[in-house]
Amino acid sequence: MRILRVSHWLYPDEIGGGGYHVHAMSRDQATQGHDVTVLKIATDIEQVRREERHGYEIVYCPATIDVLKNDISFAAARKLFDADDFDVIHAHSHFYFSTNLAALKRRLGETPLAITNHSLYSQSAPERLFSYYLRTVGRWTLDSADIIFCYTEEERQKTHELGVSSETAVIANGIDEQQFHPDGPESEYMALDAPSVLFVGRLVEGKNPQDAIETIATVRDEHPAATLYLVGDGPMRAELQSMVRERNLSDAVEFLGQLEYDEMPPLFRSADVLLLPSRAEGFPRVVMEAMAAETPVVCTALDQVETAVDGAGYTVPIGDTQQMATNISQLLADPKLRAECGSQGRCTVEERFAWSDTVSQTTTSLSKLTKDLPQ
Repeated sequence: MRILRVSHWLYPDEIGGGGYHVHAMSRDQATQGHDVTVLKIATDIEQVRREERHGYEIVYCPATIDVLKNDISFAAARKLFDADDFDVIHAHSHFYFSTNLAALKRRLGETPLAITNHSLYSQSAPERLFSYYLRTVGRWTLDSADIIFCYTEEERQKTHELGVSSETAVIANGIDEQQFHPDGPESEYMALDAPSVLFVGRLVEGKNPQDAIETIATVRDEHPAATLYLVGDGPMRAELQSMVRERNLSDAVEFLGQLEYDEMPPLFRSADVLLLPSRAEGFPRVVMEAMAAETPVVCTALDQVETAVDGAGYTVPIGDTQQMATNISQLLADPKLRAECGSQGRCTVEERFAWSDTVSQTTTSLSKLTKDLPQ
C-alpha cells in the first residue's frame, strides 16, 4: 500500500505527542512493507527537500506565509495535487492548512482520504475565532474524509454533534508499553529525595500551565519540599517565569524546556505524580505514558480522559487548583496509594492502549479504503 501522510508536525522536528504519533506510525507501517511518504510544511527551507528516515520518505515543502500560526505553502499544494499515484492519503488534525488541502484534493479527485482527529478543539487559537472555523472550514474538512479516526467514543460523539457526516472509527492513541515502563533508570533532571510533580506539554493557554504553578504553591503548604517540573516550551514561558518570581516560588518550580522523546521514560519513572490541568485535549499521550510507568495522574475531568484515568489517579474540574492540590497532597503523603494507582494505570495501558494495536487497526482501516474503491 502506498500511503501519503499529511501532517503539520513530525518528530523530532517538533517535540510532542502528535508529532511522535505521525513518526511512529510511518516508521512501523514502513517496517510492515508499506511505502510511506510524509508531506510536511517547513519554515526553515527555501525549496522542496526530500529525506529518508526510518524507512519512510519525508517531502519538506517551504512555507509561503504564516496565517494565525498556520503555515501556508504553495509548494505543498502543488505536491499534493500532483500526488495521484498513492493508494490513500492519511492527514492528521483538521486544524491545519495541509489537511484543508488534503480535503480539497479528495473533493476534486478519487484518492481516498482518512483524517486522524487528534483533538476537535484547538489549545492555542482564540476561542471565538476557532469556534467559527470549526463550524465552517473545519466541518467541511472533516466531511471531506472517507473516514475519521477518533481516539475515544466521547470524541467521536462530539464530532457527530458538530454535524459531521463522514464515517468515524474509534482507534485508541496507544503508546509503546515496552518503552514506557516502571523498570529502568531514573531521570537526572529530578531531585529524587524530594516530592516531585511533573507537567508535560506546550506552554500555551489550552494546557493551563499557570494552574500547575498555582497548584504547587498550595501543595507546598503540606509538602514544603515539593517541586513542580515543567517540561515543554511555548509562548507563555516568560509570563509563567514572571509568575513564579512574583509568587516567590523559584525554589518550587523548574523549567526543563523541551526534552527529547527518549528522555521522557526516565522522567515519568522519577515523578511522584503527573499533573495535567488542560482545558482541552484530544487524548493526551502523556497521561498514558505516565500510567505505563506506574506514575499516578491528576488531570482535569475531560470526558474522553475520565474513564481511562479511573483508578490510576484523580480527575478534577477545569480550573479547580484547590482540588488538584488536595489530590496531589494525598498521593504524596501515601506511598501505598501511589503504588495502587500506578499498578492500575499500568494494567489499563496494557489492556486498552497498546501502540501495536493502534498501528494494526489504522493500517487495516486504510487498506479497506483502497479495496472499497470502484474498480
